[in-house]
Amino acid sequence: MSPADGSVSAELNPAPRGRARGGHPHVVVLDYGFGNVRSAVRALERVGAQVELTADRGTALEADGLVVPGVGAFAACMAGLRAVRGHEVVGRRLAGGRPVLGICVGMQVMFERGVEHGTSADGLGEWAGVVDRLDAPVVPHMGWSQVEAPAGTRLFSGIEHERFYFVHSYAAQTFTQGHDDAADPRFTPPLVTWASHHTRFVAAVEDGPLTATQFHPEKSGDAGATLLANWLTTL
Repeated sequence: MSPADGSVSAELNPAPRGRARGGHPHVVVLDYGFGNVRSAVRALERVGAQVELTADRGTALEADGLVVPGVGAFAACMAGLRAVRGHEVVGRRLAGGRPVLGICVGMQVMFERGVEHGTSADGLGEWAGVVDRLDAPVVPHMGWSQVEAPAGTRLFSGIEHERFYFVHSYAAQTFTQGHDDAADPRFTPPLVTWASHHTRFVAAVEDGPLTATQFHPEKSGDAGATLLANWLTTL
C-alpha cells in the first residue's frame, strides 16, 4: 500500500508532461550505455520530436515516448538496463499504456530470454519466446532487407515495400502471443513483421504501447525516417 503522502503512487504513475512547446512530442532516448544513441536522437529530431538523451528515471517515465536502443550482447544490455532501473521504467510505462519503442537489441530484450554462446539470460518478458543465433551460413546479417509487413500496420504505413538496414547475428525466429486472453474478442493481437536471412525472423512488432524493430530505423534513410514519423503519430 502507498504511503499517505502519495509519494510512491506519484512515482509509479507520473502526471503526463504533455507536448513540448510547439506541439512536438517529448521523446526520451534511454542512455544506459548500450546503443547507437546519438544517431537515434538525430533521426528523431529530424522527424519532429523534442528529444532528450538521459538515464533519469523520472524523465523517462514522464515522456510522451521512450526509445530503448541497443547494440552488442543481450546479457550485457540487460545488465545495463537493470543498472539504471530501465527494466522498471519500461514495465511501468507499458502498464500505464505509455509508448515504448525498442530498437535492435532494445527489441530483443523485450522477449523472455536470450541465448548467446550457450549462455542464457533473462529478458524483460514482455513477449514469450527466445532470441538466439540466426540459422544462416553467414552471420551477422548486415545490410538492407525488405520486410513482410502485416495488414493494418501503422508503423509501416506508406513504406510496406521498402528495405531497412539490419546488423545482427541473433533474432527471435518465432513469435507466440503468450496471452491467456487471446481468444477474448476484446484482445487485439500483436502485428508482427517478418524478414529473412536464410531463415525467417521477427523484424518488428506492434503490440499496443510496445513497438520494436530488429533493424535500425535511424540508419535506414527515408524509409526509416518515415517509420519514426509514423511512430510519433501514435504518441
